[in-house]
Amino acid sequence: MHRRKFLHNTIATSVGASVFTTGAFAFSKPTNLQKHQFQLKYAPHIGMFENLAGTDVIDQLNFMADQGFTAFEDNEMRNRPVSEQNAMAKTMEKRGLTMGVFVAHKIYWQDPNLTSGDAAYRTEFLTDIKNAVEVAKRVNAKWVTVVPGYVDLRLEEGYQTANVVESLKQAAAILEPHGIVMVLEPLNFRNHPGMFLQKSAHAYEICKAVNSPSCKILFDVYHQQITEGNLIPNIEASWDEIAYFQMGDNPGRNEPTTGEINYKNIFKYIHEKGFTGVLGMEHGNSKTGKEGELAVIEAYKQMDDF
Repeated sequence: MHRRKFLHNTIATSVGASVFTTGAFAFSKPTNLQKHQFQLKYAPHIGMFENLAGTDVIDQLNFMADQGFTAFEDNEMRNRPVSEQNAMAKTMEKRGLTMGVFVAHKIYWQDPNLTSGDAAYRTEFLTDIKNAVEVAKRVNAKWVTVVPGYVDLRLEEGYQTANVVESLKQAAAILEPHGIVMVLEPLNFRNHPGMFLQKSAHAYEICKAVNSPSCKILFDVYHQQITEGNLIPNIEASWDEIAYFQMGDNPGRNEPTTGEINYKNIFKYIHEKGFTGVLGMEHGNSKTGKEGELAVIEAYKQMDDF
C-alpha cells in the first residue's frame, strides 16, 4: 500500500501459524526496561519494536503493554487473516490495549473516486465500509480511517465536496448502529500530491455537513504541520470534530524529539482538553535496530512528562 512507504523499514507483517505462538519460547524480551505510566493513549504499530520484541505479532503486542502503552493501531488489520485478527483481539483484551484505527477501504492515489460522484466507486466504498464493520467488531475497534481520495480536476471543489459528503452520509448510516466512527484524514501535499482532503478546516466543513457521530476528523500532526502549521490553534478550532490523533515529527516522519514540532506542548494541550482517545504513533524510527526502538520509547516518556 503506497500510503505508508515511510513504514517499510519498521513494519513486518506476521501471518499464518505465527499467531499461535506465545512468545515464551521464541524470544526473550530485554530485562532492563521498566513499565512506564503514560498520561495519554499512545498507540504503536506492528513492526515498531520487532528488534526488541521479535517478529511475532502477539509478542509485539505483549511488549507494547509491558512498556506501559495502553493502545495499538494497525492500518492493515482488515487484510490480516481472521485467525490472526482473533488472536490479536484476545491479546489486546487480556493486556488492556485499546484498538486504534485501521484503514477501512481501498484508497485511490491517482484516480478520483468519491470526489467524482461515480456510482460504481461509491458502491465499492460502501461495500468496504460494510466489511470493515465486521473487522471492527472482531477486534473491538471504534475508529476506522477514511481517505476520500484523489481530486477530480474536471469538477469545481464545491461539487467534489458535495459528492464526498453524500458518500460519507451513506457510510455513516452503516456505521452508526455499531458505534463505529470513520475518521477523515487530511494528507499533506508533499508526500501525497493531488489528494482531495488536505486541510483541517476542509475536514471540519465536511464533518459538519455529514452531521453524524460516525464521521469525525483524524488530525495527523505530521501532515498538518506541513500543510498548514498553526497546530494548536487549528486543533482548537476543529476540536469538536476531532476523534483521533496521529503523530510524526517533521522533517523525517519519525518519533517526537527528532524534528521541529513541540510535541510536549501539543500533548500537554491535548491532555488538558480532557482527550481520552488514541494518539497513533504513525511514524518510523529515526535509528535502526534495538537502539532506535529504545529511542522511540524514551522519546514518548520525555514528551509525556508535562
